[in-house]
Amino acid sequence: MSNIAKNIAKVGERIREAAQAAQRDAASVGLLAVSKTKPATDIRAAHAAGLNDFGENYLQEALAKQLELRDLPLTWHFIGPIQSNKCKAIAEHFAWVHSVDRLKIAQRLSELRPEGLPPLNICLQVNISGEASKSGCAPEELLALASAVAQLPHVKLRGLMAIPEPTDDPQLQRATFARVRGLAEELRARLGLDLHTLSMGMSHDLEAAIAEGASWVRIGTALFGARDYAPPPSSL
Repeated sequence: MSNIAKNIAKVGERIREAAQAAQRDAASVGLLAVSKTKPATDIRAAHAAGLNDFGENYLQEALAKQLELRDLPLTWHFIGPIQSNKCKAIAEHFAWVHSVDRLKIAQRLSELRPEGLPPLNICLQVNISGEASKSGCAPEELLALASAVAQLPHVKLRGLMAIPEPTDDPQLQRATFARVRGLAEELRARLGLDLHTLSMGMSHDLEAAIAEGASWVRIGTALFGARDYAPPPSSL
């Protein structure tokens, strides 16, 4: 068994234990493997160990991997910041986008989604901790944004994504994730939207995220090891 396969088994066990503690079905928690800066060979090994969903932050890097791995039935998620000039390629080559934080981007993704593909699944990224260094819609602006995005024809609004300010305190982790869940519940109640996706939780806090309702946990380091933060092949 490869190291990646062993790591996947360990993370899978963490997910199962966290779901059991929260009285949830572990199958309701998707494992999104964050493969940014990692080679296609690692993704191939992860797929061989049972994973199908992969998240990428850098567009050109992701497109190169998609081409190299086109023989595999993978589902690609874009999870990085989005500029307008990236929208066409993202709309054409991804099934999910977790990082939509303004209406202009959602509109562009909808306009540029090819007719032959199903609607693009999107999550609205909310800056839940109010950090200036992070992307995301302010919580107080979320209602208007969700209402507008839900009307677009070629995207499907699935829920919310958040990257909270890091902390090692499990109670603070849960409190922040609970706020994200509360925002999604408010959108469902006020807009009548079918929003049941919460993309939240990473290697260090997945247990707290699952306790508060995460449906995708985005895991990189715990699967693939520490990342090389040298500049990627292209920052586009």
